[in-house]
Formats: sequence, C-alpha cells, structure tokens
Amino acid sequence: MTRERVLILCTHNSARSQMAEGWLRAMASDRLEVASAGTEATRVHPLAIRAMDEVGIDLRGHESKTLDRFLATPWDHVTVCDRASERCPVFPSRATRVHWGFEDPSAAPGSEEDRLVVFRRVRDAIAARLRDWLVERRSA
Repeated sequence: MTRERVLILCTHNSARSQMAEGWLRAMASDRLEVASAGTEATRVHPLAIRAMDEVGIDLRGHESKTLDRFLATPWDHVTVCDRASERCPVFPSRATRVHWGFEDPSAAPGSEEDRLVVFRRVRDAIAARLRDWLVERRSA
C-alpha cells in the first residue's frame, strides 16, 4: 500500500510545522508519509519541543529545513501556515494545497511560562484540526 505524502510548510519550520509533523506521524504514520519545511530554516523551537513532550511526542530528532529540498518530490497534500502561503511556490504535481492559519507561538510575548501557554494552545489547535482532516480524508 502506498502512503499519501504530506508536506507541512511554515515560515521558519520551527514551531507550528514541527508540531504538525509530529502529530501527523503519531496519528497516521501507517497511512501518511510526512515532512515539514520552511521558507527559511532556523531551529526547532525549544518550547515546541517542550509542549510536544507533554503529549508524548518527541521532536528532539527534528531539524528545521527549507522547502527547496522538497520541490522535486511529488506531494499529495501541501499545507501552509500564514506567511509561508505568500512565499510558497506552486508544486508541479497533483498536490492539494490547504491553508491552515494558526497563531505563531514563537511570537508570543511574556515570560517563558506565558509563552508555553501559547505553545500549548497552538499545539492543541493543530491536533484538533489534524484529527478533523484525517476523518475527512477517510470519508472522501
């Protein structure tokens, strides 16, 4: 059985896309091949790692990547967050492009604990959206 391929794009590939990649791998690695990238590469945000640790998903082996390395790969689905949507190239394949707007937790102000609250909220919103999307995919 061939797994569908999903590429998740955000600006820096540091938080939202990393969390989404971790969630999708945990939820559907038997059905989906998942990767994430950014229009720029930075690092996996430590608070993203911490927030995902709380739900049993380890992002420590993840790295921030640019989308250049994925342009020649055929994707079934390309999901984009916010500013990445404006800078995302057209993929020359059958990819279904979906825009999911989530707050950027990396931009949250305040103490580390205040910011962690935002990372948790975004983590949970991403998980809920991905669960819904997986149900929609099974119904299609």
